[in-house]
Amino acid sequence: MSDQHSFETLAIHAGNTADPLTGAVVPPIYQVSTYKQDGVGGLRGGYEYSRSANPTRTALEENLAALEGGRRGLAFASGLAAEDCLLRTLLTPGDHVVIPNDAYGGTFRLFAKVASRWGVEFSVADTSDVAAVRDALTPRTKAIWVETPSNPLLGITDIAAVAQVARQAGARLVVDNTFASPYLQQPLALGADVVVHSTTKYMGGHSDVVGGALVVSDPELAEELAYHQNAMGAVAGPFDAWLVLRGIKTLAVRMDRHTENATKVADLLTRHPKVSQVLYPGLPEHPGHEVAAKQMKAFGGIVSFRVAGGEEAAVEVCNRAKLFTLGESLGGVESLLEHPGRMTHASAAGSPLEVPADLVRLSVGIENGDDLIADLTQALG
Repeated sequence: MSDQHSFETLAIHAGNTADPLTGAVVPPIYQVSTYKQDGVGGLRGGYEYSRSANPTRTALEENLAALEGGRRGLAFASGLAAEDCLLRTLLTPGDHVVIPNDAYGGTFRLFAKVASRWGVEFSVADTSDVAAVRDALTPRTKAIWVETPSNPLLGITDIAAVAQVARQAGARLVVDNTFASPYLQQPLALGADVVVHSTTKYMGGHSDVVGGALVVSDPELAEELAYHQNAMGAVAGPFDAWLVLRGIKTLAVRMDRHTENATKVADLLTRHPKVSQVLYPGLPEHPGHEVAAKQMKAFGGIVSFRVAGGEEAAVEVCNRAKLFTLGESLGGVESLLEHPGRMTHASAAGSPLEVPADLVRLSVGIENGDDLIADLTQALG
């Protein structure tokens, strides 16, 4: 599959070759652990054991690489499994990483409670401020970690500018592209070294699978990551890989609808008297709007807002919603909402990454936009 094809075409066809035996247009689910060898070491297609490689996972990994414009994609059992593999590939005890001051709570927990015990140090910086990132560097900095848009405050980082800082420091730039998806943003083309995904979210798109991914362009780094993926073993199972691959086929059309609905929701919230602040990069008043417009195709389906009545009022909004389902995660076709301070970001309480107590995060789905507006209106009261 040529990388000259459009994104929509690649999403459907990259890695999705017809089955040579039957002609099935959808790659089979190779629910298998081991493979018959034609004599000792005589592997068919390089497959010997499904932790090392599986044809269904290979199809997904080829698709991921094509969509992100990378050399190699690697599929994992979860987004955090992908992050863990990346950290243990890039870093050794004593190394240092710069992380965002508004990172996903699970990422912060991985650094603060797991990697730190292994001797990896980290500093927190506002990655939307290039000078702040530069000031956070140390002689031992091996990586700069960025989420853009960030979770849950929708912060925007200039990927190209931070990539230049990383190169000057001899560090790798890692970009979590989960919120944008490769349809809306291409971090590798902007200078990133590694793209991270929770494929649970927009890539899968249907709230029915947990997975993660890494995509890189550097062939040496690709080999190192593949070695660690096999050695550590937190790989995507064949059915999970198949579900993500299926979801990706409709990624473009879903992201268009997510963005359309999120724009309507953000407009409602900016005019609502019980909302004190709306965080959405598509709004001209958002501090990262110009950068987002430069590096993203559109602004995505996540909207966060602060409730004027404070924490308890925010919790009540979550409890009163009907079409917006109260639940963790995001990126599915159905609309979700949550209270980050008590849910996804509870692990960041008391840290520099603690989120406002009056914050509500919306994952705006692909339902009828007017129905979603009506639900939010009644939930706000």
